[in-house]
Amino acid sequence: MPPCHLAIHGHFYQPPRTDPFTGRIPREPGAAPYANWNERITAECYAPNAEAGNFERLSFNLGGTLARWLDERAHATYESIVAAEQNYRKAHVAGNGVAQPVHHTILPLARRRDKICQIRWGIASFKHRFGHEPLGMWLPEMAVDYETLEILAAEGLRFTILSD
Repeated sequence: MPPCHLAIHGHFYQPPRTDPFTGRIPREPGAAPYANWNERITAECYAPNAEAGNFERLSFNLGGTLARWLDERAHATYESIVAAEQNYRKAHVAGNGVAQPVHHTILPLARRRDKICQIRWGIASFKHRFGHEPLGMWLPEMAVDYETLEILAAEGLRFTILSD
């Protein structure tokens, strides 16, 4: 029987929650007992997965707004995620982290120049966080068209992940 392979991908993203007028995240009662959803999801998902070493065991993308928040507010978790990706890359030649468009843009609905910008900035964000070029890119809302795939290939990305 040929070997069987299974890949599990984690999409880790939180939208910006900062009030544009105050620069602070307002209290979000639905996130109780935490002050906001970023704190709650970090405590219940990101931190436990980082502590368990799961970021070395799965394919994942880490959205820029979440990465920035983790870096500023849960730095140990952020560092653990980055270190896990780097450890995986050392052990397997290729990293297990993948890029995503810089914003959660549904690319087939965007103009070509905006697609290029979203993809390039997503690659730049990934390089800034993980220190190397991404091999692939996760696309929001499982949305793709031929033009987007052509741009991804032209930017040097080898694969695309579509997941819900």
